[in-house]
Amino acid sequence: MAAGTEIGPSADDAGETVTATVVGGSGFTGGELLRLLAGHPNFDVAEVTSRSKAGKSVGSVHPPLRGADLRFTEPDDLESVDVLFAATPHGVSMGQVDEFFEVADTVVDLSADFRLESEAQYDEWYDGHDAPEYLEKAEYALPEINRENLEGAELIAGGGCNATATILGLYPLFEGGILEGGEQIVVDVKVGSSEGGAGGGEASSHPERSGVVRPYAPTGHRHEAEIEGFLGTSVAFTCHAVDMVRGASATSHVFPDEPVSKGDLWSAYRGCYEDEPFVRMAAGGSGVYRYPEPKAVAGTNYAEVGFELDPSNERIVVFSAIDNMMKGSAGQAVHAANVALGLEETAGLEFTGLHPVGAP
Repeated sequence: MAAGTEIGPSADDAGETVTATVVGGSGFTGGELLRLLAGHPNFDVAEVTSRSKAGKSVGSVHPPLRGADLRFTEPDDLESVDVLFAATPHGVSMGQVDEFFEVADTVVDLSADFRLESEAQYDEWYDGHDAPEYLEKAEYALPEINRENLEGAELIAGGGCNATATILGLYPLFEGGILEGGEQIVVDVKVGSSEGGAGGGEASSHPERSGVVRPYAPTGHRHEAEIEGFLGTSVAFTCHAVDMVRGASATSHVFPDEPVSKGDLWSAYRGCYEDEPFVRMAAGGSGVYRYPEPKAVAGTNYAEVGFELDPSNERIVVFSAIDNMMKGSAGQAVHAANVALGLEETAGLEFTGLHPVGAP
């Protein structure tokens, strides 16, 4: 990016210009969001806030944006814009949502504050909710399962990265009638250190994280609530922290009540994802990357989904992989905003990844 470059469309770009604010732009996800908006043909970033980095240039915190003509500001006096993206920790947006809507027509929240349907769920899985009247107004930000409801949405709730990977893997089995909701499903997700955020703490420091395959949520992970809510079934869910920076890889062991063929599985997955711009199938083909791999989608808004059938155990093994900061957060948010605003759905998200590449 050349010195003095603004974050937004150039004068030669065609189409509508949409002004945007990013609240909480100093974290990893905020940086990814700004990177996407910088390359988006429609968005013009008017303001980026951060209490801890106020006055500093955006590029001093996010190296890919060196030269951007934008500095962090305090979040106390927000500018009026078309869209406000909130990349803040859980609990912040629910306390400021009224203020957000005073300055923006559309709010896209990347935290967990509006992704569940009821106040009772927040009482069970989080620490309650300060603005439960907004829960019924929020739309889940995953277009692959909620596109029609996202069109024209004013409050968009970003999905959790582990939930996103799991839901995308399992959703076709329900849509295709292979599963009905009472079957046993065991999910194991392996995630990179960036899931802990820029201030991830001692467990995410390099000496502690390097080389590990560490169960950090054997049971009771909060993303279970999303998975169960959108798939309509319970899952046995476990998360491991592993030695990578980006990525979430979900392996789901599914035990259907009736026999299933490979043809049934292909029909279900193609029926759901054949026309989806950001889902790639990887189900045991040739080459090195025969199944979904976080390394293959690092830096992109793509999800890879695949499966294998184990007739001896009457088991379906489903694989899904995403970049947790992209398809699991910032990319998903921009994708949902594109749909909500009637923009080209793939705008700003066309990057397909790198190969070869080092550890994600």
